[in-house]
Amino acid sequence: MSHTFPRWTNKIPTIVALAVPVIGVGVVFGMLYWFSPYFTDVGYMPTQPVPYSHKLHAGKLGIDCRYCHNTVEKAAYAAVPPAETCMNCHAYVKKNSEKLALVRQSYETGESIPWIKVHQLPDYSYFAHDVHVTAGVGCETCHGRIDQMEKVALHSPLSMGWCLRCHHNPEPNLRPISEITTMGWEDSPEAAEYDWASDPHRIRNNLQPPQNCSGCHR
Repeated sequence: MSHTFPRWTNKIPTIVALAVPVIGVGVVFGMLYWFSPYFTDVGYMPTQPVPYSHKLHAGKLGIDCRYCHNTVEKAAYAAVPPAETCMNCHAYVKKNSEKLALVRQSYETGESIPWIKVHQLPDYSYFAHDVHVTAGVGCETCHGRIDQMEKVALHSPLSMGWCLRCHHNPEPNLRPISEITTMGWEDSPEAAEYDWASDPHRIRNNLQPPQNCSGCHR
């Protein structure tokens, strides 16, 4: 008797049973990786209206982060410096540079420089810089080695999972309050040898970051 289908078709159910889980795992992995903030967001580096170099200012010149972002210890947002802050130096240094024309215009007219935001969170997420900084989370922990960036790029994914990993175990990301803006401290001998038992803030013993939804979604 002739067969309607060839014999090899009898293997189709087995092949499907083996292939579906493999394909399913591949699809899930692909979604988690290629559609995650680690892949889509990290490295975002927009061209700003003024070519400001953190590598020069924070790195070579050693300007403290708080000179420009002066609300980072007392407000939810790290302030974007007004033109007046820039002109404290640039009224005397490179005062006629074409690259600073927009800064001078902003200083004279009071119109804000249209900086492009690099570190963005969705509107339904609440983040307070002051809470994190005063708890001992350094600028470098989230923003990376900003002192080595000619153009600022997104260093961390800022995803919910990334934040929660720190909230579940904050200790590896903490440092003395005095070292908040120190770049490279995390990998320094001082960090390895720091005597946390004598730290006046005792932050490692007292810090309990929220892990419930209302902590960030208010």
